[in-house]
Amino acid sequence: MATSSALQLVAGLGNPGANYAATRHNVGFMALERLAAAAGSSFRQQTKLRGLLAEVGQGAARLRLLMPQTYMNESGRSIRAALDWFGLDPTQLLVVVDDMDLPLGKLRLRARGSAGGHNGLRSTINHLGTQDFPRLRIGIGAPAQEPAERRAQTIGHVLGRFSAAEQPLLEAVLSEVEAGLGLIQRLGLERAGNRLNGFQPHGTPA
Repeated sequence: MATSSALQLVAGLGNPGANYAATRHNVGFMALERLAAAAGSSFRQQTKLRGLLAEVGQGAARLRLLMPQTYMNESGRSIRAALDWFGLDPTQLLVVVDDMDLPLGKLRLRARGSAGGHNGLRSTINHLGTQDFPRLRIGIGAPAQEPAERRAQTIGHVLGRFSAAEQPLLEAVLSEVEAGLGLIQRLGLERAGNRLNGFQPHGTPA
């Protein structure tokens, strides 16, 4: 088995089905689909894992990519099953999720932390019994600043799709995530985080 600090499993969170494809809440799925496509790999249904699984890389650089098919609120069931099946520790996991508190174009890599109001992270924490697992938050922006208006628009926002104007920025972010996973493997969380957390897409204000 690899050392506990070695990244082995990346779980992108989202909701299954065509109705949810390419929505903001599914940006975790989008990141993994991009990574698999670049490696010429494809996802296959794994009933025992309650999710879709693909593998990229070889040897020590191999990564298993998991897209839970349990719906967002039960993501932890699939992740727990995958960790158990592969004999992995939560520190060998990276969860990729959307974050409404970050603007599109911003990334936050952390080694641990609370759910921060995200139901997929809350489920993962519950099923793993710990907050000590790495997570990469991908900013999707908020629908409004005023709290009551924001609450009223949250569901429509996260289940909505990115606009045509946002697509170039989204592509830049997904490209950075793809590169960032390789950095995590080679350099570790802290050094990779220095780059990812400081990511500034071209043409966006500092």
